[in-house]
Amino acid sequence: MSDLVPNRLSLATFLAVTLLASTAEAAAPITALFNGRDFAGWEFVGSPATDIAAVCTARPNGVVIATGVPVGFISTMATYTNYTLHAEWRWPGKPGNGGVLVHISSGPKDRAWPLSFQVQTKNKSVGDLLPMAGATFAEPLTNAPGAATAIKAHIAPDNEKRPGEWNTCDVTCRGDTIEVVINGVPQNRVTGCSLTGGKVGFQFEGTPFELRAVTLTRLY
Repeated sequence: MSDLVPNRLSLATFLAVTLLASTAEAAAPITALFNGRDFAGWEFVGSPATDIAAVCTARPNGVVIATGVPVGFISTMATYTNYTLHAEWRWPGKPGNGGVLVHISSGPKDRAWPLSFQVQTKNKSVGDLLPMAGATFAEPLTNAPGAATAIKAHIAPDNEKRPGEWNTCDVTCRGDTIEVVINGVPQNRVTGCSLTGGKVGFQFEGTPFELRAVTLTRLY
């Protein structure tokens, strides 16, 4: 009997260590992209060139107030591959135009926008996916051939919330695939993406908006 005790203890220790390691591994990949105090690690790209602190305000409650002007985008300075980006946004006043950018690789090109993919947060078009400034994916576009803006429209009925209410956007980028979930509903999916990594950010297209709970979860 005494010979079995060390084995039991070793097994219990092994299981405890394994559980702790698994828990730590599961928790470690989640990163808050705004620190809640300032905009360290972020920049604004637009014309005219403007410091990000002039166009964004960090509130103590974790909400980022974005002016939406001038036209351009804010982005991380770090680059990422294989992740899920979670963001919550709302229009504090009249809803307008905006977007979540992933795989920002260079820019601005195409007038004001970088080489990237955009998930539309534009009112009445939330979940549309746009290849920006020459980016491509395998699936056919859904707008008319030769249209000025390339779009793959969202696939489920519109589920954007009313102005003033918070919406959630989850963009999963794994390899050359991008999947978009809006307010818990799958709204888009593309494969064969020409970009598989880069910075992440948010577009300014003239309308004030608010952000919160912007996190990135690494996928392995």
